[in-house]
Amino acid sequence: MIVGIGDGENFIASDVPAILKYTKKVIYLEDGEVVVLTKDSVTVFDSDGREKRKNIDVIKWTLDSAQKSGFPHFMLKEIHEQPKVLKQIISSGISGFEFDSEGVSNIIIIACGTAYHAGLVGKYVLEKFTRIPVSIDVSSEFRYRDPIVREDTLVIAISQSGETADTLAAVKEAKQKGAKILSICNVVGSSLVRVSDSVLYTYAGPEIGVASTKAYTAQLAILYALAFYMADKKGLLKNDLKKSLLKGFKNIPEIIDNILGKKDIIQKIAAKHLNIGSFLYLGRNLNFPTALEGALKLKEISYIPAEGYAAGEMKHGPIALIDEYRAVVCIAPESFVYEKMVSNIEEICARKGKVIAIATEGDKGIKDFTKEIIYIPKIDEIFSPIAAVVPLQLLAYYIAVKRGCDVDQPRNLAKSVTVE
Repeated sequence: MIVGIGDGENFIASDVPAILKYTKKVIYLEDGEVVVLTKDSVTVFDSDGREKRKNIDVIKWTLDSAQKSGFPHFMLKEIHEQPKVLKQIISSGISGFEFDSEGVSNIIIIACGTAYHAGLVGKYVLEKFTRIPVSIDVSSEFRYRDPIVREDTLVIAISQSGETADTLAAVKEAKQKGAKILSICNVVGSSLVRVSDSVLYTYAGPEIGVASTKAYTAQLAILYALAFYMADKKGLLKNDLKKSLLKGFKNIPEIIDNILGKKDIIQKIAAKHLNIGSFLYLGRNLNFPTALEGALKLKEISYIPAEGYAAGEMKHGPIALIDEYRAVVCIAPESFVYEKMVSNIEEICARKGKVIAIATEGDKGIKDFTKEIIYIPKIDEIFSPIAAVVPLQLLAYYIAVKRGCDVDQPRNLAKSVTVE
């Protein structure tokens, strides 16, 4: 809960966007605190009834950032804000971090939902560049399995709101075991930030749509920058590699802009598949988490059953699902596992599955298997998850809109899950 401090008026709310129209001055309440609110005064007490002095924070978000600005839905607006958000993060580079990674022997990432998928990509990237072992847990499971955490363990907690109950509980468990806590969060002063040793802000602005989009790509960008920063500190980034990575990193906003320009193609594909009974999303290596995130976006806002799988697991069960009534989204950008993805696509076509492919511009061979192709610009394989997820966000959005669904407030879901 937050208190908004106004002029002759005060407010109580669960999130900042609700009060931005009236004030930017807020007080963040801690667990167990009680606030007495009148139009002229705000008094906060602890659980024993003692009055407490609280800091007043000033929100940097603008009211415009919490409005649709001409877009039909917040979700579509937030999808289009991604290049700007990414440019802001990337322009800071790896030099803007103030974080002590010395002595870290292992990393545990904890998160829920979309943030968990960002963490999965983070595992690939952090291990590749830092050579530090990384494990990842769903926050709600972490504290129930008596995890092995030491004083040289770094726990990275990812949450857009910083109020996710399961993630907060997992962080408290890790802190009790002596771990350092680094949070990746969008909301300054949130509960997660206050219990963390260090924080990396995504500064993505308010995300109103329940189905996360710009928060996801912002979390990815922060995880990439963190991996490069830690690797650089360990002396693992040679100058040529460092220059190459930073150059590729800086190209991402332009690549996302290019993909957003293909919305007419994506709308046509959406119109052809909006009555399909179920979807399967397949990806390999870095884009296995992209498959999970694409499936989550679709089922969140369109209510169509969708599953994400590592493509290599096809023969271990999911291939039994393939028939002419199921659409299969295959994430197949240029990569060292491309030929293996093509092999999976061949298997799907042989079983009459309806393939929608995400492929790299210039890939003519993919046309042998499907006409439903969304091309993305050529991008360094390591950064492909940031680009490949954008057409999946748009595909889910247009399918849901065409089915008449409320994409900003899908049924049974809340933006911040503040209860277990």
